[in-house]
Amino acid sequence: MRNGAMLNAYPDSLGRNLGEMAAFLSRPELRDAFRSFYILPSVFNTDLDHGFSVISYDLCDELATKQDLKALRDLGLDLTFDIILNHLSVLSPQFQDVLKRGDASEYRDFFIDWNLFWQGCGPMAEDGCIHPTPDKFRALNLRSNGLPVLMARFPDGHETPFWCTFYQQKVYPVPTVFDMLEVTGYKYQTSLRLATHIAAELQAGKTPDGIDWSGFENYREAACTWLSDHRHYLGQLDVNYTSPLVWAWYDRVMAQLADYGASTIRLDAFTRLHKAPGRENFMNEPETWDILERLRDMAQRHRLSVLPEMHSPYSARPHEKIAAHGGKPYDYYLPGLLLDALDTGESAYLFSWAREQLELGIRPVNMLGCHDGIPVRDIRGLLPDDRIDGIVQRTVDRGGLRKWIYGANPQVYQLNTTYYSALGCDDRKMLTARAIQLFMPGKPQIWYEDLLAGENDLEALKRDPTLDEREINRRRYSLDEAEAQLSRPIVKDQLKLLKMRNTHPAFADNAAIEAEQPDPHSLKITWRSGEAYAVLEADVAAADYRISLSD
Repeated sequence: MRNGAMLNAYPDSLGRNLGEMAAFLSRPELRDAFRSFYILPSVFNTDLDHGFSVISYDLCDELATKQDLKALRDLGLDLTFDIILNHLSVLSPQFQDVLKRGDASEYRDFFIDWNLFWQGCGPMAEDGCIHPTPDKFRALNLRSNGLPVLMARFPDGHETPFWCTFYQQKVYPVPTVFDMLEVTGYKYQTSLRLATHIAAELQAGKTPDGIDWSGFENYREAACTWLSDHRHYLGQLDVNYTSPLVWAWYDRVMAQLADYGASTIRLDAFTRLHKAPGRENFMNEPETWDILERLRDMAQRHRLSVLPEMHSPYSARPHEKIAAHGGKPYDYYLPGLLLDALDTGESAYLFSWAREQLELGIRPVNMLGCHDGIPVRDIRGLLPDDRIDGIVQRTVDRGGLRKWIYGANPQVYQLNTTYYSALGCDDRKMLTARAIQLFMPGKPQIWYEDLLAGENDLEALKRDPTLDEREINRRRYSLDEAEAQLSRPIVKDQLKLLKMRNTHPAFADNAAIEAEQPDPHSLKITWRSGEAYAVLEADVAAADYRISLSD
């Protein structure tokens, strides 16, 4: 993975599809601004979670073609794709075979049967799930309250719970009068009223168990059975990493991504793969690192490098552990540290992190914003809690939204916001944050919304309240809208910085980096390669900086 800046976007973030994105990136204003492009997984055949619920790794033909990918490579861009290791969509061929064939499916152990996994670890409850005792189920990082399961109906009618850490959705069909005839014993008028009533209740967001059956009590059981028999699922089902079929699937996916021209694959959610009763089931050690080694060896056979993705508090030292196992970590601390520094005018914590990376020899992938927003839990242990609370409150006051995780200790996990909005839409702060990011150790990743200084799209949630709140940081720009943003001074100045970062010889892969703190509100970072040098002197209190470059 080359050291230059990496664009991060969906295939339809800047234009209707990846072809228009390539046309945008070929404009002279963008020349030399990027060396890499991390394309988010909606480029594949996906459903939920804006691409992170993969049905198959075939390209979504509405968004991308192999010719589009070649056009990006022809622009000199390395390509990075996700492989979502922990889960696969309900609509995948593997799980559809399970729904069709039940226990006879060859993919029966491809996914994690909740009750089989937790057998002997707790009582069976009325909901059909084993509820493991607290000493066995030490849940961390749950995305909703309750057990992380999806109930699937097998061909013989029995319900089976499958482990579903992330998102799921059940879709119940709106019945017609003809669907209800058998339910009511072929009473047409009753069937008409019942179908109309159920349709209204489903439209109001109710599930069969929550429908008001007043006046239809005699038909409740039969109608609920009909709805359950005809329901559809969406969801991200956890895969069983102990199954040989799962590892064969990983290998096929890596071959497919290599064929698309990938140079790097991002290992999404690999820390959740190893699961065992009585463990936290998140970054279980040492098993997680054994899995990472196996994945890296597999990727190398396909001439791919790996980028492990891991969210964990600083106090757990995830950056140090990944680096110790030969990986390039993500710097999920920098976004919060910069918000703290630019709002408080103090550079101590930012400088401390820069110095620690240099002492450890870590060159991560760093960022400001990303498709998920701004990490919060990650910086616990690096920043005092009261300063983290200050970041959260200021961001919310500026239109951002909190995102929670559940489990033993519910807490704010991330902030859904654009980085520009998190900085109060202050051009000086945005540009200073970008300059500091580009001089920090590692490879800078650039979220497209930050590049265009986008503001929170709260109107999107008003138009569709069912949207994931992260969508306020995922505005889709038409090609004309994206090109219009290039005339803004804040965008021009960021592009000027990016071109410097990618073309000046001081920023070589093997460059020596030094960090100093001249005073409590300043930061000085120097890159040297041979006789070439680049020096940043930043004042976070004034939101100002100066860059000195060798000829």
